[in-house]
Amino acid sequence: MEQFVGLDISQSMTHLCVVDGKGKKMWQGKCPTTPKAIAKTIRDKSPNVTLIGMESGALAPWLWHALKQTGLPITCVDARHAHGALSMQINKTDANDAHGIAQMMRTSFYKEVRVKSLDSHRIRTLLGARAQLVGIRTDLKNQVRGVLKTFGFVVSQSVEKGFEGKVRGTMTGQPLLQKMVHPLMEVLQAVQKQVQELDKLLEEYAEGDKTCSHLMTIPGIGVVTAVAFTAAVDDPTRFKDSRSVGAYFGLTSRRYQSGEMDHNGRISKCGDRLVRTYLYEAAGSLLTRTKSWSALKSWGLRIAKRSGMYKARIAVARKLAVIMHQMWITGEAFRWSEPEAAVV
Repeated sequence: MEQFVGLDISQSMTHLCVVDGKGKKMWQGKCPTTPKAIAKTIRDKSPNVTLIGMESGALAPWLWHALKQTGLPITCVDARHAHGALSMQINKTDANDAHGIAQMMRTSFYKEVRVKSLDSHRIRTLLGARAQLVGIRTDLKNQVRGVLKTFGFVVSQSVEKGFEGKVRGTMTGQPLLQKMVHPLMEVLQAVQKQVQELDKLLEEYAEGDKTCSHLMTIPGIGVVTAVAFTAAVDDPTRFKDSRSVGAYFGLTSRRYQSGEMDHNGRISKCGDRLVRTYLYEAAGSLLTRTKSWSALKSWGLRIAKRSGMYKARIAVARKLAVIMHQMWITGEAFRWSEPEAAVV
């Protein structure tokens, strides 16, 4: 007899529900949120389990990999799709959610999410920490600029090089102002040092990874973008078509169709926001800073002339994602002068 299990995971306790092939509830309960406790409960209450479902979330990678190693048929479903299905319930409880997920497993009414490897999650954690520190660094610089501007000093007009030098040059002969800004500058220097340390770790990783080194031959693609892209994709073979990578990172436009109404909106902004941001920055670097000519740059500049630089950057960012995936799969070099480089 087929048995299906639904897991509703929280930080301390996990609710479980077991249903048979006809949807009849066989058992329902809870256990501590540890792989060992969940696996033992499932084997005791559902020895003939056919499929186990859990929602994507912060604890999903750890639990999915641990339960998979025990041989249990675990699958991870998209939390947004699960929310849509579970929202039809009148009463929102953890027990009801576990029952609803079990029914989704039984009817195959779910969208499976591929769980990345733990190595990819480690790299993603490193990138996330760096992005957080970079954001703090930007906030501190803006705070210093705002403080000085209050007293009529503009940092950018100082002749000294570097932000710290410009700040010191601006505050010359202002001892009280220097004491006010000094704590902010001390914190800024500490944050900057930590950002540099993380940058070194990323550079060492990229140098030792053949895929990252290969992708960095693309104009505009640096260490951070290459590492973030490979960590987010994890396994390039899971995409049957390279064109799907642009949609995966939310760089394709939304479509709304109803009756006679049919129009495309802005980009969906689904997927990894950090990678999408890095691809957008890489596209801007390719269009405005890279001096070497390429068919991709020429294509982007034609779009910029016709529709503006913002849309051109979005289009080039999507193309970069497609080209990076294709180069990863085939191992071929970036095509500088051939038109195919822009229409992979």
